[in-house]
Amino acid sequence: MTMKLAELVELLDAEIVVGHEKRDLSFEFCTASDLMSDILRGPTSGSILITGLNNTQVIRASVIANVAAIVLVRKKRPNEDLVERAKEHEIPLIRTPFTMFTACGKLFEVGLRGIDELL
Repeated sequence: MTMKLAELVELLDAEIVVGHEKRDLSFEFCTASDLMSDILRGPTSGSILITGLNNTQVIRASVIANVAAIVLVRKKRPNEDLVERAKEHEIPLIRTPFTMFTACGKLFEVGLRGIDELL
């Protein structure tokens, strides 16, 4: 299944913090983790990262792993440094009120699959 960023935003009742111009960005896979070392180990290129990590580490790891966009869970508000790094690297940054478990469940329910499908 392919999903557009705009569809993800609607499904997760989310807010785009960075990347409004990328609403048509498409992706096929998703991953979720607060351990950036796990993100660096998997086939994450072009996937969406769902995380509770709210610091610049998430941007650094996402750039290396070629993540398409980042979703912050549990209503977390990114600080200015995180927002600036997302803008600098042109990575959409989104925030949702849902927990990581619920966000993943909603995406799975509509047909999006995890990166383990790529292994």
